[in-house]
Amino acid sequence: MTVVAPRLTLERQLLRETPLVFACDEVGRGALAGPVAVGASVIDAAGARRRVPEGLRDSKLVAEARRPDVAARAADWVRASAVGWASAAEIDEVGIMRALGLAALRALAAVEELGFPAASGVVLLDGNYDYITPAGGRGLNVRSVIKGDRDCASISAASVIAKVARDAEMTRLHDDHPVYEWGRNKGYASPAHRDAIRANGLSAYHRRSWAIADAPTLF
Repeated sequence: MTVVAPRLTLERQLLRETPLVFACDEVGRGALAGPVAVGASVIDAAGARRRVPEGLRDSKLVAEARRPDVAARAADWVRASAVGWASAAEIDEVGIMRALGLAALRALAAVEELGFPAASGVVLLDGNYDYITPAGGRGLNVRSVIKGDRDCASISAASVIAKVARDAEMTRLHDDHPVYEWGRNKGYASPAHRDAIRANGLSAYHRRSWAIADAPTLF
């Protein structure tokens, strides 16, 4: 199967009317353990004239060994980037969609601290549902883009940056909880992960509101 590289068609169109495009994508929505992460990237007209970094794709299409290098080049390419987080406890408290919105707003707040307020541009969000506005982003111009992580280079950049950051966090958590093999499964529902939950119970990093033990395998 031929994998088409993401383009800047939508970003260039929007940048005729706005000075900045912000792009967001989530990682970890379907995991059983660990936080969700939302990456945010910022691109301007000058950046949109530069070549898309070689190998940039939706993070799911980039081999794990290559992701850190691709993420580093993506971060160098965009004007700014950040990752926002929502913990497993927050997911249990407010639900996964609100937690995604909180993580996205935290990522956007982080790039605003770098001098790029999201209210000054358009926010592109991968998927078909705007989870940012209901979480408190009502002053933002959010546009959901189906398959945006595949087609829009700015969203692909946010995707791979978030994926590398979350994988690193799950590897770090693995050191304290090796029985769950998070270094390998990154908190998703692998058979070994589910077996470890049945044998050892839940950790503080598991999403306790979910029906975890009998959750379907997600990869």
